This record gives sequence, structure tokens and C-alpha cells, in this order.
Amino acid sequence: MQATLGKYGFVAFALSSLAIGIFLNQLKQIEIANLVWALGAALGLILSLRWLIQALRNKALGSDTLAVVSIIATGATNEWLAASIISVMLATGRALEVWAEGRASSHLDALVSRAPHDAHLLQSNEYVDTAIASVPVGSLILVRSGEVVPLDGILQSEALFDESALTGEPEPIWRAKNSSVQSGVVNAGSSVLLKTSTNAADSTYANLINLVASAKQQATKGVRLANKWAIRFVPIALGMAIITWLISGDIKQAVAVIVAATPCPLILAVPVAIVSGISRASKVGVIIKTGSALEQLSRVEVVLIDKTGTLTEGGPRVSQLVWSKDANEVETIGLATSLEQHSSNIVARALVELAKDRQIAFQPATNVFETPGHGLTGTVDGKIISVGQPKLPLPDWAKIQSSLITEIQIDGRIAGYIGLSDPLRTDAKTTIKNLFALGVKRILLVSGDREETVAKVANELGIREHFASMAPEQKLMMLTKTQNETKGTVAVVGDGINDAPALAAADIGIAMGARGATAASQSSDVVIVEDSIGRLAEAVFISKTAAKRALQASTIGMALALIAMICAAFGFLNPSESAIVQEFIDAAAISFALVGSRSTIGQS
Repeated sequence: MQATLGKYGFVAFALSSLAIGIFLNQLKQIEIANLVWALGAALGLILSLRWLIQALRNKALGSDTLAVVSIIATGATNEWLAASIISVMLATGRALEVWAEGRASSHLDALVSRAPHDAHLLQSNEYVDTAIASVPVGSLILVRSGEVVPLDGILQSEALFDESALTGEPEPIWRAKNSSVQSGVVNAGSSVLLKTSTNAADSTYANLINLVASAKQQATKGVRLANKWAIRFVPIALGMAIITWLISGDIKQAVAVIVAATPCPLILAVPVAIVSGISRASKVGVIIKTGSALEQLSRVEVVLIDKTGTLTEGGPRVSQLVWSKDANEVETIGLATSLEQHSSNIVARALVELAKDRQIAFQPATNVFETPGHGLTGTVDGKIISVGQPKLPLPDWAKIQSSLITEIQIDGRIAGYIGLSDPLRTDAKTTIKNLFALGVKRILLVSGDREETVAKVANELGIREHFASMAPEQKLMMLTKTQNETKGTVAVVGDGINDAPALAAADIGIAMGARGATAASQSSDVVIVEDSIGRLAEAVFISKTAAKRALQASTIGMALALIAMICAAFGFLNPSESAIVQEFIDAAAISFALVGSRSTIGQS
């Protein structure tokens, strides 16, 4: 925030000193006007020197180099109006960059906020909320329904867990007594006792946080497009100025060349084009956090993409219904979902959603009893209803192929089966096709889910490379290997905690953040806030368009600047006139940067 205020304050001070100096000059108070212009130029010189030093420390020749040289040269020759104008352009460009980048939250915020701080520690038959750092290994802790498991441990009874955030497995997992449970998963059943097997520092969740932090430090940094131009343009400008001085013997003529060469089209036009792209992306539900992220996204060649919640809906949905010949479908669904609305199980939520979609009315349920991981029983409309895991083998008439099956019984007789699966997003196939059309060379499906499920999704979407049962550290290794094999940008797309390390370390991390401020969205450079994977292709298209527009605007601005430099070299422009001409060049370059293409994918 202080940096942002500083740069905007720099703009206000530079503009004020320029305007006041012009006013004083009109009143023939030339010496005072020069002093005011000099103050603005001095601040510009101090700040631009600091930015240049930062760039040099990063082994980059910043686009501010010529601005620094110009301010020094104009000051040395008492061309204070020109120096003040340069400072205004420098200040405005930096302010635009701050505007373009906005406020990017820390990549660890969501992980830390989601992590439990306390555990319900059993002490003398009483559960006491205790900081997890103070919970000894071997302690008994209570994990209530819906809570995140705070520490790794051993189950003291069977239980049901939602492990999708860590593993990508969309369906709840039943764990038997004495099974190991990792911290970070969610208790999807009733309350359960856990015997801790690690301390807070060594838990799975803590290690994942450390992995994200380490990955972020190693992430590839984007290079400012303006700096790339500066590497080529600065030597040309300095060389032309030196030649002009040697031939003419007039230092002011050489200074005029430098002023004409001041890369304001780079300092201004490029950020304007990037801002325009970021703005367009936000209108379609994509938040691009920084200008460098947009530049990286425009050069993407390889995409590592998660399955659960990214290419799929991210949770069980009813995919198949099979009924006995005596069952009434509407009545059976109504009875079952009237019972299921008493459960917080994600399968129950999917069944309730089915009834709502079909506008089937709910009825009161009594004597409801839930056996976590197995199902519910209760009375609805005078009938005893049971909904839960099926008894094997299934009847011959139950031709169902879903990976998750729920059995419905009415008064002890099987009425039917409901199959659930994690369906593909409707726009997933089109998105993959569009990414290839936009120049992406490879798409790798990298998931923590089972091989057969991942392979099926890859085949349906036309993805030739897929990898299953990938833990967070394995995803990170896959990313590093791919980066070493690829010259262009490698992007990672995901939505879960298990994706966070790879998102943080990627050249460009893209999170599906529609379901909330997850660790994935905080670790990423781009967040898709619309719940549509199709926005991924839109974001790539917009980024490519904006980067192309920035390149074109820079080309036009530098070409016009080169003409102005030649005019200055032959004595047709003095330093102040060069600065004014540079203003018109800036206006032309900025106007071109703002008039971007309004087309979208699929439009001609």
C-alpha cells in the first residue's frame, strides 16, 4: 500500500511541478519556474535511479535507463522544462503499472486461514480446545462433523472423509478403524476420535504449506515487455547521441536526441495495453493479478491441468437411475430425498439436488438414524425408508455402471439404485480444443484420482498425456521436469490444496476459484472466478491479444521516436521541443494500445 501511494504521489508531485513551472514561466518568473521544474526532475531522478538499480540487480536493463540519462542530461544543460516533462511521463508509467498489477494477496494466506489452530484434546473425560502446537504425539483428539483434521493420526473408529482437497478424489472415502488419516482432510461423517501420530510441525498439512512456500520462492519470474525493448533500443539511442555530439560539437543537440529517445511509449503504452487486457479479462470472469502474469499467459506452450473441480464439476452428481418394476420413480425419489435432507453427506446433497431440479416435494421424516459411511434409515409418509450402500451382489435387473452407487429400500424391499459420478464440465472438451487452436503444444492431465478415472477423462477430452495418483510433491516434480523440457511458458491449472505447490511454482498458475478463496487461488497468478473452465481459453486469447497490441504500440512509438531522434540529430529540435514531440508520440502509442480488438474466440 505504501508503494502504491508513493507512486501515485509521485504522479501528483510531477504534474504539479510541471504545471506550476509553466504558470510561473508565463509570468516571466523564469528562474523560479526552472527551480520548480528542477524539483520535479530531482524526485524523478531519485526514484528512477532506484528502479534502475533494482532492475540491474535482477540482471535486467530497465526501460527507465534512458529516462535516467535524459533527466541527468537535461539538468546538466539547464533544460528543466524537458526534465520535468520526462519526470511526469516516468511517474505516469509507474502508476499505470501499479494499477495494472492491483493487489495480489499472499500465496499462503488461504492455507494458513484454512488450517485449524486448535484441536479438541481429550483430558479427564473432557474435550479442551488446545493449540495444535501444544498437542503431544499420542493424544486423543475429537474431530467433529465438517471439521478439518488438524493433525495426522490413527482412527479409533471407522469414519468417512472428504479428501478431495488433498488427493483430487471427488467421492467421500470410508476409512476403517486403525487407519491412518492425514491432516487437511474434512470429516464428512459424524464425530470421530483420532490418536495423533505427528506433532503440528511434522503434519501433512504443515508440510504442504512449507512446500508451497518453497515452490513460490523458486517460481519463474516474468520479464517486463518494456525491458525487452529497452535492451535493443537503449544502445541505439546512446550511440546516436554520442555520434551527434562528436559531429556537431553541440551538447544540447545530443541531449535533444536523448530526450527524443526517452522510451515513454514503452513506459506508458505497454502498461496501458496490459491494463486493457487485464480489464477485458475481468469482464469475462478472469482475474489476472499482474502485468507480468498476462505476458507469461500470452506465451503459454504447455498446460498441466487438474481433473477434479477443474475439468469436472468437482463433486458427485446423479448420473444413472435404475428402478425395480414395482417402483414409482417420482415417489421413490421423494421418499429417499426427504430422508437424505437430514444428512450433511455430499452424496445426500447430490440426491437432494436431484429432487429440487425435478421439483419433487419433500415430506417430513421421523426416527432418522444415520450410520456414517453406510447410510440413513427413517420413516417418511408412514413407510420405513433406507438409503445407503448397496448390498452385493446387485440384482440382475440393476444394470448400473457408476463408480458410486446408492441403494433405496422401502419397507425392506429394494426400490432402486442411484448411480453418482463426477461429470465433465460441459465446456471442457471445447476448452481443450480451443487451447490447442491458440498455440498450446502440449496438455497434460495430472490428477490425484485413480488411473481408470483419469484415463477415461483424458480419452473423452482428447488429451494424449495423463498421469494419475499424483501427490502434491509429485505434481511439483512433474512441473519441474516439464519446465526443463520446454522453452516457452508452462501453465498449471487447478482448484485444490493439492494443486497449490505446483500453482505457486509454475511460470503461470491458474486457479478455478469460483467456490471461494481457496489455497489454489491464493497461490496462483490468475483466478477464474466464473465457474467455467471455458474462461481458461478466453484468458489465453485475451492475453495474446493484449501482448500483441502492446508490441504493436511499442513498435509504432519507437519508430516515431527514431524519426524524432534523427530530426534532433540534424538540429531541427532542441531538448524542450524534443520533449513536446515525445508527448505527441506518447499520445499516438497510447491511443493505439487502447484501441484493442474486441473479438473473442470463435469470432472472425
